[in-house]
Amino acid sequence: MTLEKFTKETDTLSKFTSIYCNDKHTNQKECNFILNYKGKEFQKNLQLCDECRDILRYGIERLEECPHEEKPKCRKCPNPCYEKYYWKKIAKIMRYSGMKLGLLKIRSFFKK
Repeated sequence: MTLEKFTKETDTLSKFTSIYCNDKHTNQKECNFILNYKGKEFQKNLQLCDECRDILRYGIERLEECPHEEKPKCRKCPNPCYEKYYWKKIAKIMRYSGMKLGLLKIRSFFKK
């Protein structure tokens, strides 16, 4: 996977997890993720509960280990690498946050 694609995927996963956690959970703590991919270091600082932190960590690990040069969407991957438990959790997070972001975009469109 290219460096740009990895950055975009981790940013999306982090943003969606953060939105979900802030809306649904309490007891968030500061979480610092330091990622190394193809010689480049990234740092993510988020406020997450323990459960969401673990889910995000798992998702980032899957991205780091993705064997595809041209990464497909995970739900269309011919060789899925997510365990079923995490697959369901991440799908729930992505669905909730995607809908919320979509509604916010629609709302802001009509306010202009």
